[in-house]
Amino acid sequence: MMQRAMMWLLAGIASVALTVLAFVPASWMVPLMEMQTAGRLTLGDAQGTLWRGSAFIGAAFIDGTPGGSAPVTPLLPGRFSWRLSPAVLLGMVDAELENAAVLPQPVRITGNWHEWQVSASSALLPVERLAALGAPLNTIQPSGRMRLSWEPLQLTIQDGKVGMNGSMHLEMNDIASRLSPVKPLGTYHLAFDWRGQQASVKLETAKGPLLLNGSGVLANGRLQFSGKAEAEAGQEERLANFLNLLGQRRREGGKNVIALEFK
Repeated sequence: MMQRAMMWLLAGIASVALTVLAFVPASWMVPLMEMQTAGRLTLGDAQGTLWRGSAFIGAAFIDGTPGGSAPVTPLLPGRFSWRLSPAVLLGMVDAELENAAVLPQPVRITGNWHEWQVSASSALLPVERLAALGAPLNTIQPSGRMRLSWEPLQLTIQDGKVGMNGSMHLEMNDIASRLSPVKPLGTYHLAFDWRGQQASVKLETAKGPLLLNGSGVLANGRLQFSGKAEAEAGQEERLANFLNLLGQRRREGGKNVIALEFK
């Protein structure tokens, strides 16, 4: 009798546990996002469940700094919806991410608890919303078109943090600023080569009149970058005031350039 009662008790506990798991709220994804992005990104208006839900990606700032209780500002248009297979409870990850306003096709994520593969894809990013990330972008108020593309990515957990291997390319087309009379300023390519928890970064100009180039390293959410900005021949006077906003002047090769230094 006691054994039978114990079996019924365990069955009842298992049933309750499965019911609770089936309705785990989507809001549980919020601290995971914030932890992996050091509080720079969060999820807003999370709806649904952990297994099938939606939210928008945003950043919250107080006095220009991440964190706090300020309203979440959407960084990307539309809502991201996800589907996560319950097989994750057995150590197998199978998820899909969609957002018709940003992603031309769903992104598939597969793997296990320690390693994931992200399918190759691209994302259309609104330049105007970059101002929500704070200075100096909130001063420059950029506009234009951006497209981030990536090859298949390999993600792993290293010392409790997510590391990534693969390459990304950010195409910034017809970038302009409300502070410059020259529109557009140019088209630029930014390449990321991810190796673990850091990426080498290379910036090149496809066409001017504002010429930008340089390289650096992105690690732990911090960018160390060394480059320069200069005006195309014939545009020096029209771009002089805008260039002064970007950095300190220096002489290089007999002409004035602006040092782009981020440490």
